[in-house]
Amino acid sequence: MSTNNFFAKSLRFIGILLMGLTGGFTLLGGIGTTCAALFPANYESMAALAPLQWLYILFVVTGIAIGVWGIWATVKLVRGTSDSYKMSLQALVAGMVIGVVHIFASRALRGASMPVDAVVYTTILTLIIFLLFRIPFVWQGVNFTKGNTKSNLPAGGAAAIMLGILTLTIQYTMASTHTWGGVNYADVFNTSMTIIGLGLLLLGAGLFVSVAMIREPARRLMVEERSA
Repeated sequence: MSTNNFFAKSLRFIGILLMGLTGGFTLLGGIGTTCAALFPANYESMAALAPLQWLYILFVVTGIAIGVWGIWATVKLVRGTSDSYKMSLQALVAGMVIGVVHIFASRALRGASMPVDAVVYTTILTLIIFLLFRIPFVWQGVNFTKGNTKSNLPAGGAAAIMLGILTLTIQYTMASTHTWGGVNYADVFNTSMTIIGLGLLLLGAGLFVSVAMIREPARRLMVEERSA
């Protein structure tokens, strides 16, 4: 493999992995806002949100929608479709705008905005990386339409595995921002989160196995051709 080809595949791998993680994190963030949006009066630290409950319900809906949008954009990046990069940028910009509004609203109403900050910072980081991809000499290599599903499957598998780990551990990683009165309110939807997390791990592992199954016959064919 040439250096340029390796460089291009590495950048596409990073882009797909970051987009997948950002989409998944945004989706989890939207789901995680449900309690504050629907039952703000049940939590002392969230009571100040009650007058603008409609806004937080909107944050839930848009967070889930943008998360799904980001994950679908990731699938398109893996497939190397012509609109994959454009869709990724659109999802990232939408996530950043809604996230920034969410941060300012929460800080104004209750004086804090975690954990949405983490989602927004992740989105901004991914957006910056994707904008850097458009630098002409970088884009010549990273151009996602030059890739194909077979070469991008490892990145898709890695993204699925990382999302699986994130889903299975979210109740621990977000505990510090969701614990009030000694109760960790991030520790919810355990059955659903476990099923989804394990499913993502299996999907990621399956993608890596499929890559190995594709590459092995190709490697044997190359060896036979060289020895012929």
